[in-house]
Amino acid sequence: MTGSEAAPPSFRLAYVPGVTPDKWVRIWNERLPDVPLALTQVPAADAGGALLHGDADAGLVRLPVDRSVLSAIPLYTETTVVLVPRDHLVTAAEEVSVEDLADEIVLHPLDDVLDWERLPGRPALERPAGTADAVELVAAGIGVLLLPLSLARLHHRKDLTYRTVTDAPESSVALSWREDAHTDRVEDFIGIVRGRTVNSTRGRQSEASASARRTAEGGGTGGGKPGGARSGGGKAGGRTAGKAGGRQVGGAARRGAGGSSRGGSGGKGKGKGGGRGGRPGHR
Repeated sequence: MTGSEAAPPSFRLAYVPGVTPDKWVRIWNERLPDVPLALTQVPAADAGGALLHGDADAGLVRLPVDRSVLSAIPLYTETTVVLVPRDHLVTAAEEVSVEDLADEIVLHPLDDVLDWERLPGRPALERPAGTADAVELVAAGIGVLLLPLSLARLHHRKDLTYRTVTDAPESSVALSWREDAHTDRVEDFIGIVRGRTVNSTRGRQSEASASARRTAEGGGTGGGKPGGARSGGGKAGGRTAGKAGGRQVGGAARRGAGGSSRGGSGGKGKGKGGGRGGRPGHR
C-alpha cells in the first residue's frame, strides 16, 4: 500500500447512476474533515475507464469490471423491475416473470446494465440511446423497460409504475479501484463501506499492530538470554525477563489478531453496503 505521504489532498469518488453514496460521504466527512471528498457521476459503461485513466481514486460501479487491472468489493445486488404505465395489465400482479412479458415490446437501451443472454418479449424497431429515452417511450405506450430498482426510482414519473421481475438478471454494485493505486485513502473508504468503526484494528492499523508485534518479539528475545545461571540470581532474572517478554509478545499478538487483509474482490454481491433493494410495493 502506498504510504500516507503519497495520498492526494482530496479523495475523488466516481459513482454510476442509481447509486446513492450519501451515507458513506457523510461518514467520510465526519472522520476525515481535512480531506475533501469530490463526487463525480459517470455513465456505467465509462466507470472502469475513469478509474484506469486516473480520473477517480475509487468508484461505486456496476459489475462486472476488468479484474486483471481493477480490484472490486461487491456491496449489494439490486432487484430488477419492469417499468410500465400505471394502467398496464402487469400492475394486476405483485410480481411477474419474464414469461409474463413474452407478448410485450421490451425496450433495450444502449446503456442497459443488465446482462441478458436473451432479451425477453418482442424487440423494438430501434434501441433507445439511453435509459431516459426508454422511459419516455414507456410513458408513450411504445413498450416496457426492465431495469434495476434504483434506476426505476431515479427516473420516477407519476404516470409510470413498476413490478418486480422474479427471474430476470440482476445488477450488482461494487466499490472498485485500480490495483496499483491502493492508497491509504482508498483503504479509509473501504473501511467506511464495510462498516468499520473509527477504532477498528483492520486495514492500515493491522500493519501497525504487526510492526509492534515484531518489535516486542525482538525485545523479548534480547531480554531472555542474558539471564543465564552463570551470574548471581541469574535464574530468577531469566524467569522474570522471560515472563515479561512473554506478556509483551502475547499482548502484541492479541492486538495484531484483529487485523485482516485489505478487501480485494472478496464477498458476494449481497454484501454489507447498501443491502439488497427489497421487493418494491405499489407506487
